Amino acid sequence: MAESDSFDRRKFIKACVGAGAAVAADPSLMAQPAGELVPAERVRLVDADEKTLLPEALAVGQSYVFHYPYVTTPCFLIDLGLPTEPGAELETSDGRPYRWSGGVGPGRSIVAFSAICAHRMSYPTRNVSFIDYRHKPMNTEAPGNDWWSRGQVIYCCSEGSVYDPSDGARVLAGPAPQPLAAVRLEYDDDEKALYATGVYGGDMLERFLTEFGFQVALAHKRDDIRHPARNVTTVWPMSEYSRTGAC
Repeated sequence: MAESDSFDRRKFIKACVGAGAAVAADPSLMAQPAGELVPAERVRLVDADEKTLLPEALAVGQSYVFHYPYVTTPCFLIDLGLPTEPGAELETSDGRPYRWSGGVGPGRSIVAFSAICAHRMSYPTRNVSFIDYRHKPMNTEAPGNDWWSRGQVIYCCSEGSVYDPSDGARVLAGPAPQPLAAVRLEYDDDEKALYATGVYGGDMLERFLTEFGFQVALAHKRDDIRHPARNVTTVWPMSEYSRTGAC
């Protein structure tokens, strides 16, 4: 065996041993999030001035909207204010399991999900949003299982579906058959930048663009509604994105 081949083999074995040790320390690394919905690019999140969106610019408890993996498909960006760990075991409506990748940012508190409800596909528009994040409870004296009154949930008032963004958008109540699709985020500490790098979980994108394609094309003033988001995507506070909230 040539000396260079032996060296490469030693490097390979060392890498395998290192990976095995990492998995032993954190078994959740073994199960990568399953069910990538579409090929998606690594896209940097920017503000309305097209400057890199800094994590500290996000107000805790306020929802934001950006478009990904297509330029027409809305997503929520939320700083929950508390760390959210990876590893939540979730399942799509057809029984496929997947694992949520958790929050990112300096406090691991920033999460993102598709803003398309998994029931009847309510979504934020420029006129109104029937689905949004609610940080404060509707009734502080409501019992713990009164999910409709609870705070720190994503709530769709079209049919009453309630999702927990601190647990991978797991369904807490209502008719939704699966969690909201998750957006994988990446935080670059050197750049202080947030990136969207993929969408996984239960697929609603194709159905959404098929059933609402005409409205989406009119709203975005473009025919290529499946054009992928590339390079950057603008993040808007929900209060600026939609004129009014219905819930």
